[in-house]
Amino acid sequence: MPIEDKIKELMEMRQKARLGGGEKRIESQHQKGKYTARERIEMLLDEGSFEEFDMFVSHRTVDFGLDKKHYLSDGVVTGYGTIDGRLVYVFSQDFTVFGGSLSEMYAQKICKVMDKAMKIGAPLIGINDSGGARIQEGVKSLGGYADIFQRNIMASGVVPQISAIFGPCAGGAVYSPALTDFTIMTKGTSYMFVTGPKVVKTVTGETVTEEELGGASIHSSKSGVSHFAVDDEQEGILLIRKLLSYMPQNNLEDPPISVCDDPIDRLDDMLNEIIPENPNKPYDVKDVIFSIVDYNEFVEVQRNYAPNIIIGFAKFNGIPVGIVANQPSYLAGVLDINASRKAARFVRFCDSFNIPVVTLVDVPGFLPGTAQEYGGIILHGAKLLFAYGEATVPKITIILRKAYGGAYDVMSSKHLRGDINYAWPGAEIAVMGPRGAIEVLHAKELKEIEDDAEKAKFINQKENEYKQKFANPYVAAKYGYIDDVIEPRNSRFRIIRALQMLATKKDQNPPKKHSNIPL
Repeated sequence: MPIEDKIKELMEMRQKARLGGGEKRIESQHQKGKYTARERIEMLLDEGSFEEFDMFVSHRTVDFGLDKKHYLSDGVVTGYGTIDGRLVYVFSQDFTVFGGSLSEMYAQKICKVMDKAMKIGAPLIGINDSGGARIQEGVKSLGGYADIFQRNIMASGVVPQISAIFGPCAGGAVYSPALTDFTIMTKGTSYMFVTGPKVVKTVTGETVTEEELGGASIHSSKSGVSHFAVDDEQEGILLIRKLLSYMPQNNLEDPPISVCDDPIDRLDDMLNEIIPENPNKPYDVKDVIFSIVDYNEFVEVQRNYAPNIIIGFAKFNGIPVGIVANQPSYLAGVLDINASRKAARFVRFCDSFNIPVVTLVDVPGFLPGTAQEYGGIILHGAKLLFAYGEATVPKITIILRKAYGGAYDVMSSKHLRGDINYAWPGAEIAVMGPRGAIEVLHAKELKEIEDDAEKAKFINQKENEYKQKFANPYVAAKYGYIDDVIEPRNSRFRIIRALQMLATKKDQNPPKKHSNIPL
């Protein structure tokens, strides 16, 4: 056969592969408001940068009539390209081929790009849109899932892993995204669950829709499985590109520093007045965050889950950081099970990839009650404590208002190897709030006072004494637990100077196989 004919054959095979399951199924995908596997990759990567692997792979199953059904690429598109000029590896599941179901060869394709991502040291992005395991292949498809899971585990903390759920993701398939660093779901077109509505109905008798059982809104607000719920796939893809701008390529590199012309000494007088005089009155800590970061830009993670704590990415003078902040406008910023888990995992991610952590503290303590105690608040609170104590990245903490009890310790205190610990002038750092402390310390005297007006006067007097003695930042500063008490409007400048100073910080944990974090 002449070379021209061979080249023509190659072009025809490429065209066939690019069609996936065919025009009809592509049209069906579009009618559902979804893009095809290849369209998603084109949107995600820099124009013209995609290099595909294994375009001509096909399954090798002969049972159930599959010997007569062969599609090139076998239901998943894999390869590498660039995002803002930086190398990434990607796989995109193709729902038009056997409903995106995973086969032995499909899994091998994904494993190949995962292995390469780890060897080369570049982020891995998985776009999920699959009906699950290919039943016709039996245990081979299950083995394929486990091969992928093993690589997710090995890649954890080595290269950033991001999962986009742009369609169904059910059964064993859900565990791969769960093992990655960030999961993005589209509202209305994606869902995740271990067992579907039919099985749930059979086993428990519950009648539930796919959306109610595992839609984007459920997983981004109730379970915390999804870190982001987006309106459509374009928004999800832009978000992936944005997230990567805060991350290094791998655990041996530092995050990319960008050019910044937002002045480091920019002052915002609003910060001097943001804390209400009444210590029980809420304010929105996000106003503080937006005020102090570069260009007022903050990418919040898990916005709708455990909103009593805020986590997300920002930059200070072009340096990427992770921010953790108690949110006084929701449950007074108290730490509970979900907030502890949410923040702990984020701190560990930042530590894995050399991203400094800035912590803004306004915490009245841990949420009391049987629901929390029975749910294991002790263990879950210990996760956050553990994450901060284990982290070796630069850690900068500012106590904005309250830091009471064990929650003071947990929120990146000096005692957990906090590098720079500041407090605003009105900060209260104590074992407990003034009212509770007075009721414990002066219980006997309070019992003896019968007149209500006298009792109120006595409490007020003792509260003021307590505040002067304990509930202020200067007691902690006297012992060196606070490095400085700073003017609120100077917070941006002080954080940036601290980050610059800590740029070459070296901290090491004792040699060990791995830690045994309280799970």
